[in-house]
Amino acid sequence: MSRDESDEIWLQNVKPSTTKSPTPKKRYHLVVIGAGPAGLVAAAGAAGLGANVALIETNKMGGDCLNYGCVPSKSLLHSAKKTNTYSNEATNSNLRPDESDFTTAFRRLKEIRAHLSQHDSVERFKNLGVDVFLGHGRFSGPDTICVNHHTLSFKRALIATGARATPLSVPGSEQVPVYTNETIFDLKQRPDRLVIIGGGAIGCEMAQAFTRLGTEVTQIEKSSRLLRREAPDASEILTQQLRSEGTKVLLSTDVVSLRMSDDEKVVTIANSTGKTDLPTDEILVCVGRTANVDQLGLEAANVRCDAKGGIAVNDFLKTTNRKVYAAGDVTSLERFTHAADFMARIVIQNALFMGRGRYSSLIIPRCTYTTPEIAHVGINAAEALDNPNRYSTLTVPFNEVDRALIEREQDGFARIHLKQGTDQILGATIVHPQAGEMVSTICLAMTQGIGLKKIAGTIFPYPTQSDALRKIGDRYNRSRLTPMIQTMFKKWFQLNS
Repeated sequence: MSRDESDEIWLQNVKPSTTKSPTPKKRYHLVVIGAGPAGLVAAAGAAGLGANVALIETNKMGGDCLNYGCVPSKSLLHSAKKTNTYSNEATNSNLRPDESDFTTAFRRLKEIRAHLSQHDSVERFKNLGVDVFLGHGRFSGPDTICVNHHTLSFKRALIATGARATPLSVPGSEQVPVYTNETIFDLKQRPDRLVIIGGGAIGCEMAQAFTRLGTEVTQIEKSSRLLRREAPDASEILTQQLRSEGTKVLLSTDVVSLRMSDDEKVVTIANSTGKTDLPTDEILVCVGRTANVDQLGLEAANVRCDAKGGIAVNDFLKTTNRKVYAAGDVTSLERFTHAADFMARIVIQNALFMGRGRYSSLIIPRCTYTTPEIAHVGINAAEALDNPNRYSTLTVPFNEVDRALIEREQDGFARIHLKQGTDQILGATIVHPQAGEMVSTICLAMTQGIGLKKIAGTIFPYPTQSDALRKIGDRYNRSRLTPMIQTMFKKWFQLNS
């Protein structure tokens, strides 16, 4: 299947040109604006329970995750990882990344996106009983929304319009064409040089992917380290990995301006060494996300935004209009697909059944899918270090885990934060190629109130990478062996010798 064929299937599913708006019902139990993860889960769940549901989407069904985020980026990372594996093991230089590897990787991501798009398609949601309107939805009152010259009346509404890439604001940024996560997967050929502005998850993932596919990548981050939300030692491990693979990582560096010079794009940077011009073929901007709240008619619905620019919600995900809820990236809460999914479930419960589900009750992990992956849940190392009377921390490096040594994946660690004096798990960070899978065990433990002692008492198959978690449990048990208890044991054995 060619790129064009894949794109045709994808677009036919998520934004078909022939779809007509249905005749609106007199009143809907739920009107959802935005067909990303939060909107789709809410619409499908409510319709499955028998509610009359309308779903409005301005752009493409599936939102950022399917079209520009999780699906294409993780597909590209997978292909780049395979290419990198072959290159590292190659004895023949012909096996090193070339244009064909790049073309194959992009063809594969488009095929996968096209295949998965059927799950988020207009046709599927119509078959679920949802009235789908492709057009721009705008509040016309506290309980009405206009779309495609129709006025939809609702008992409850959900704003799930997501977020978009924050533009770069420096001289020349409006004149020089740049890519964002929404356009980078439209590349037709591999750039020889790529400057990535931003050291967050998207920037790091794309830096590693393009480097492994043969592009000369320079990554610029204005702070002193990548992934500022993560533990400093976790960020350092990833930084060293990126540099070892050939990415030029520039920290504590500001972008001063952009300009065109002949056929080149030039990024001017400034750091402790002064100003420098970086000629490049393409530029990818990953400097943050901005909530999509423009032109929604929020004033007409008495819905307000918070100080960060997202829709303001309370712990029940209700906005300043008691009939209107918000979920997903359009809020200023955690902006992850899995968070949007569970926020939508709370909205169904609270909006349609007078439930009292709380956002604060959710245990939400995050993961950056580089190699190694960096996964985290709960409190972080800074909080634990700043409050030693409240928290304790246990760490096992993967060079103490047999399977990690066998597979040469010993650069990383598993770290768990506990409530002081107990085995209650309050947070964890894992740095490992399979960190995203392993952190799920910690999420289960935190959600179900399973302490570290029970994890230590669980038999893990040997040898596995997850044995690191059991080792932390053993380390906790050993920490409970106080001098007093050791003295008691000695006396016991003396009496029984």
